[in-house]
Amino acid sequence: MAGKSIRKAKPGSGTRGAAPALPKALYEAELYRLQTELVRLQEWVRAERARLVVVFEGRDAAGKGSTIKRVAEHLNPRVARIVALPTPTERERTQWYFQRYVQHLPAGGEIVLFDRSWYNRAGVEHVMGFCTGQEHQRFLRQCPVFERMLVEDGILLRKYWFSVSDSVQEERFRRRLEDPTRRWKLSTIDMESISRWEAYSRAKDDMFVHTDITEAPWFVVESDDKRAARINMIAHLLSTIAYRTVPSAALELPRRPPNTGYQRPPRDLQSYVPDHAASLRA
Repeated sequence: MAGKSIRKAKPGSGTRGAAPALPKALYEAELYRLQTELVRLQEWVRAERARLVVVFEGRDAAGKGSTIKRVAEHLNPRVARIVALPTPTERERTQWYFQRYVQHLPAGGEIVLFDRSWYNRAGVEHVMGFCTGQEHQRFLRQCPVFERMLVEDGILLRKYWFSVSDSVQEERFRRRLEDPTRRWKLSTIDMESISRWEAYSRAKDDMFVHTDITEAPWFVVESDDKRAARINMIAHLLSTIAYRTVPSAALELPRRPPNTGYQRPPRDLQSYVPDHAASLRA
């Protein structure tokens, strides 16, 4: 089934800082509605044997990971999977650059969410000097060709760039430093993103010039307000695909059969997890 035409927002729409933060109650109600629609989309993808790829890119601490979490939260992991590749191995460094990503593309009836993607070469690899200038320029030439091939073959490709202001990024970094459950999200490369803010900005602008193509355009998500960013991104994704409700089989809980005399074995024959919760109630 063909997707809807993809329209870009009008210039000036979604201006950063123009609206107050989205209230939590309103956010949660709309998020649940959108997540219900994502389940409908999933069932359509599965029934139609469609292939959907969603690329999440953007600044460090821009909210990509938390948005991906909300997108995938209620989806079937056998249908929708998250791809977040580690640093390439020595063998992968000798391959055609796009090769390690091709193997993760979806088959019919699957959704793939790329938590960063082949655009690493246009961003962190280029800015941090992890690739040569020749490799960077080759990427900018090949990427539009690669993505046109994906779309021509029938893959539904959506690309989102999460944009965050420098002040909000720094504030989020500070919160991560102070939170032991989120400190793992920070690395020395993340710290470099503060001192190399302008270099990353130029790299992103150059990337957009070469890869913001008609067949696979970029869509910018303003993410200083994370709640609004999640809602806006999911709503937009749903609006670009002409999915439909797939009828589900009627299900009815069967009645339990009468007890035939089965008895559970004594508790002392098995090892149980200690009741830590009881200590909290004391």
